[in-house]
Amino acid sequence: MRKTIYVIAVSFIAGLGGSFTYDQLKTGQNQDLTSPSHAVHLASNNSDSNATRYGGISTRTDLPESDFVEASRTSTESVVYIKNISETSYSRSYLDWFFDRNPGTHTQISSGSGVIFTADGYIVTNNHVVQNADRLEVVYHKRIYDAELIGTDPSTDLAVLKIDAQNLPAIPTGSSKNLNVGEWVIAVGNPFNLTSTVTAGIVSAKGREINILQGKFPIESFIQTDAAINPGNSGGALVNRAGQLVGINTAILSRTGSYAGYGFAVPIDIVKKIVGDLIEYGEVQKAFFGGEVTDFDAAIAKRLDIAVNREFNGVLLAYVQNDGAAAKAGLKEGDIILKINDTPVNSKSQFEEELSYHSPGDKVTFTYKRDDNTKQSNLTLTNREGTTSVLKREVYTSESLGAQFEAVPKVERDIIGIDYGVKVFNIGSGLVRRIGITEDFIITDINRNPIKSPQRLVEILEKIRGRVIIEGVNSQGRRGYYSFELR
Repeated sequence: MRKTIYVIAVSFIAGLGGSFTYDQLKTGQNQDLTSPSHAVHLASNNSDSNATRYGGISTRTDLPESDFVEASRTSTESVVYIKNISETSYSRSYLDWFFDRNPGTHTQISSGSGVIFTADGYIVTNNHVVQNADRLEVVYHKRIYDAELIGTDPSTDLAVLKIDAQNLPAIPTGSSKNLNVGEWVIAVGNPFNLTSTVTAGIVSAKGREINILQGKFPIESFIQTDAAINPGNSGGALVNRAGQLVGINTAILSRTGSYAGYGFAVPIDIVKKIVGDLIEYGEVQKAFFGGEVTDFDAAIAKRLDIAVNREFNGVLLAYVQNDGAAAKAGLKEGDIILKINDTPVNSKSQFEEELSYHSPGDKVTFTYKRDDNTKQSNLTLTNREGTTSVLKREVYTSESLGAQFEAVPKVERDIIGIDYGVKVFNIGSGLVRRIGITEDFIITDINRNPIKSPQRLVEILEKIRGRVIIEGVNSQGRRGYYSFELR
């Protein structure tokens, strides 16, 4: 018995000694691993005492907390909540009287975000946020303001509102040209009706063209970011770490309608030009060069039998308008445009973005290549009618026909191949919908009578009786007609 107790005691003491020795060795190894000569850290201006370590590597990022805190604080003060209120008619029912509700109308409310652009109440948002609104409201600091729609530009999906307020915190603006891929940005908006929400990410690409915008001449040169953008963020601010506005959040690339890693914003340098025109003229003074370009790559070069030694720089001039600025400057289809002034243009989106900074009447220099020779030509940019004067959009509304109408500009007529025509849009309840005319259909003739103005179109359709044949072209340029009887 005594011998057994002795063995147990010796074993216990030996175990304690082994544990002590192992603990000392382990402590020494940890001290070696975390010593300055062996540690691997991501650069940070903050203390890494709270950082989790795996084998001595800190998981803290290199972002100073103050960058996001200050940028978020200033930018959220300049982002508002926008309510789009629209009313649609429906058939009256005995249920309307039974439930004591207003018969014949249905109110629909959608929402989005906006950015305070000037201290006296001008607010920038997306065109699709305010589209088809009967009434617009801006909610800011728990106050509700009635908003006036100053103007829209479907080709960039931008719109400008005005509220009756002064001394508002206008957001400071930066430059999207100076924004770099990989740079940190934050998105500020109202996703899912959650006001003043901030998310962070990086600029993952610039000059993205994703073919989502309306209009005959869309300008797509989006900033792509992985900052989380969800429904309701539309019209909100994309802000750099200095708290400066660098873009207006517009779209997400998603199969579900919710954030999937790709968000897109209109660059601020484009926004400044569009907003300035809408405030001053009520319409964008878009500049045209008298042609169309397309991306230039190896497949196109081979098809056109163009010899390219190394890189595929520039954009291909695919169409030249008769008597347009490009034709007058001597440019021809098949030329490779390399620069606008001193700025290289290596994609269609870059070309359109650079052109969007200009107005009709501006003089620019195109550097281009033809037959391995590099040349330069000076162009005077024009408006959609081929002149350099300031234009204002003239929209004619007919309640009896239930639609809006406007004359087709010369630039669009030349591309489609028509001499005249009136475009139909914003179709509501009325004759136009009943006879099946589609959005953006261009009416050229009614019963063989040329239609050159909206007023003439409305005058004929409001008075004509009997058999009616409407001829024209659709938004893709295909000719068609509508035949019906009016009594």
